[in-house]
Amino acid sequence: MKEKMRILITGTSQGIGRAVAEFFIANGHEVIGIDRQDSSISDASYSHIVCDIRNIDSIPDIKDIDILINNAGTQNEDDIDINLKSLIKITERFGVQKNIKSILNIGSASGHTGSEFPEYCASKGGVIAYTRNVAQRVAAFGATCNSLDPGGVFTPLNDCVVNDPVLWKEIMDQTPLKRWATAEEIAKWAYFLTVENTFCTGQSI
Repeated sequence: MKEKMRILITGTSQGIGRAVAEFFIANGHEVIGIDRQDSSISDASYSHIVCDIRNIDSIPDIKDIDILINNAGTQNEDDIDINLKSLIKITERFGVQKNIKSILNIGSASGHTGSEFPEYCASKGGVIAYTRNVAQRVAAFGATCNSLDPGGVFTPLNDCVVNDPVLWKEIMDQTPLKRWATAEEIAKWAYFLTVENTFCTGQSI
């Protein structure tokens, strides 16, 4: 078993963030979650901070972070402020420091393809560029920084798509595996890129 580490994850009340938090807890790590909603995760290894990441000054000081996972995000709601600007502020405060081992930014395939809402695509494209910038800076600490940019994932954020039969058929017609990923599958990737991986950095997976 890997050494126990302290993980800070944003956006842990549901979807990918919740699945990632639960996977790290199940593998023996301590997790601190930040979300503007309450969390239903009940475990001695989990603590939860309720706040909006746009208000960086409302987040208490959190020491000894080994891994930072920037997951919090939205669509059509101040996308650039939440998905990009707040991610930058969180990373500069908690991630770029000498004890960090890994930083992972949850991006989107839309950051590569431009195939969604304008501000959403722009915000996720910015995450890709910022990931490469951070990777160069945290390399001095022997740390990695990557982005995980999935396509379709079954999360509450995507219910409007999944529950639209016409749109869903169009998407599946263009999807080789004829299914989307589950949040639990994304959590396994997040764990690999931050705990198992110690060399791959500055990449968008």
